[in-house]
Amino acid sequence: MVKRKIVEIDGEKSTGCGLCIPACPEGAIQLVDGKARLISDIYCDGLGACLGECPEDAITIIEQEAEAFDEEAMKLHLLEMEEKQIPPAPEFSGCPGSRVMEWKSEREAPWSGKEVPPVQSELRQWPVQLMLVNPEAQYFENADLAIVADCVPFAYASFHQDFLKDTSIVVGCPKLDDLGFYQQKLAQIFSMNNIKSVTTVIMEVPCCAGLSHAVQQAIAESGKDIPYEKVVIGIKGNRHS
Repeated sequence: MVKRKIVEIDGEKSTGCGLCIPACPEGAIQLVDGKARLISDIYCDGLGACLGECPEDAITIIEQEAEAFDEEAMKLHLLEMEEKQIPPAPEFSGCPGSRVMEWKSEREAPWSGKEVPPVQSELRQWPVQLMLVNPEAQYFENADLAIVADCVPFAYASFHQDFLKDTSIVVGCPKLDDLGFYQQKLAQIFSMNNIKSVTTVIMEVPCCAGLSHAVQQAIAESGKDIPYEKVVIGIKGNRHS
């Protein structure tokens, strides 16, 4: 046993979403009884690549007595996982609500009835919540990205047509969530993908301004020149810009 840095997972906070699993290249974290667990000290290098992936802030790095990191044992462990076909990605494990999905439009035949035709959804991905999306999800590559305050779709009646059609999306609440985490996650998305444009859609209320600021800071942090636009929606549904 040696005193060193190692990952600690709070079992009370863990929801079993599985987002931390693909972020651990050593395969040290797995789901056990519906919770994320560190399966062995010897597989964890203590560098904390998984830290930014937990939406519940259940993962921390602590310094304590632990078995030394064993690189050879870790490599054997990864080979064993591969042989057993144990999938590392969250789309195959954890909470089904966090499984990465993308689909194409499936338009119905032209409406011929007398009643008002049903409105088609323009959503083509899942998940949409910024706390849950995987920065490497396929729907971010070569995408026009809308970053939307989560009250907007309730206030703006034409949201699907004006902001969601042919667009990838993430949503969040700058008042209730951690803006620092938002900025970090967005910077990862911008850095890991070719984002063609970014549109931030916020409400006119003061707390929403933090979201547009976090987006612009994340673009700057990524070092990329991404076309940016901000749109403000009034609480009565009118579009200010």
